[in-house]
Amino acid sequence: MIASIVLLDEFIRWLREDAPFGDYTSDILFEDNFDVKAYIVARSRGVLACIEEISNILSNFNIETIERKRSGETIENGDVVARFRGPVKSILTTERTMLNLLMYLSGVATTTRMFVETVRKVNPRVRIAATRKVMPGLRYLVKKAVKIGGGDTHRFSLSDAVLIKDNHVKLMGSIRKAVELARRRASFVHKIEVETSSAEEALEAALAGADIVMLDNVSPREVERFVDMLREHNLRDRVIVEVSGGITLENVVDYARAGPDVISTSQITMRPHIVDMSLEVERE
Repeated sequence: MIASIVLLDEFIRWLREDAPFGDYTSDILFEDNFDVKAYIVARSRGVLACIEEISNILSNFNIETIERKRSGETIENGDVVARFRGPVKSILTTERTMLNLLMYLSGVATTTRMFVETVRKVNPRVRIAATRKVMPGLRYLVKKAVKIGGGDTHRFSLSDAVLIKDNHVKLMGSIRKAVELARRRASFVHKIEVETSSAEEALEAALAGADIVMLDNVSPREVERFVDMLREHNLRDRVIVEVSGGITLENVVDYARAGPDVISTSQITMRPHIVDMSLEVERE
């Protein structure tokens, strides 16, 4: 319920940006706000995401959903994604904002699934995760799109878990000091993760008691070296190994073979393969 209200508020804000004083073209062409039928048509292949949320938002503009596909379904070029009925001015005014949102979110789900399917071939145990690199105002929907694509949502916000990054360590003086202080002060329900830049730093974090160790912007060989270090210290089963930084579809297989538990990448949220769609209308 709360999420729906927040999403509607955000959508109205985006719509106000696109049509601050209304849709001038529609206002001068159509004196009567007659009902029309509208169709969202896929123009490329992908994984559909968040169509339910889009449909709920549009209902607040008197736009009724006649039928729609479900999030998670694969759509092909030419597929009708959803059918609507509503006032012509409402449909044409919301068209671009709605399509931009749906194309981007479906792109996130599609790119996530591409990563998941690529990694599954060499290491089905590895999770593909998002990062916190998300455009403001879109976090809830983007995280949902990642989940729809088969990925892990990672942290939703700074409030979810302890993630000690390089700047924290720099100000604290050492990884061990930061981890020990976090361990004393954090609630028992919160895991403690440390971002590191080498196998040696990662081992220091693991020995200090970190639950999760992230190797950031390192080579696959460095990841493999850290995994071997954990085994030598009998810590492999206790520490979750995450790899992040510079992960792409071109190199993700190399990282998956190195033996981590999680591979996180901002490509799925910041540079997704957009799924193209268009809106077609006709009179009732």
